[in-house]
Amino acid sequence: MASTLNLSLTDELRAFIDENCGDGTLYATPSEFVRDLLRQRKAQIDAARVQEAIAEGLDDVKAGRVKPARKALKTLAKKYGVDKSDP
Repeated sequence: MASTLNLSLTDELRAFIDENCGDGTLYATPSEFVRDLLRQRKAQIDAARVQEAIAEGLDDVKAGRVKPARKALKTLAKKYGVDKSDP
């Protein structure tokens, strides 16, 4: 579902948008350009969150705050019908 958002921009930002859309650019409209910028920023934030979670997990391993997960993994595999012999 599409939604509309009206923004107030400085002249400098408007010029930047205008330089990056239209003939001879990757984007046909300012909306396409801004949507792509927002998607890129969201991807950066999502990646940073994953990296933080991985770093926390590594810290837990280094500090000895982990337990073997074999039983939990077997339970999950059984629950979701995952066979060890599957490639």
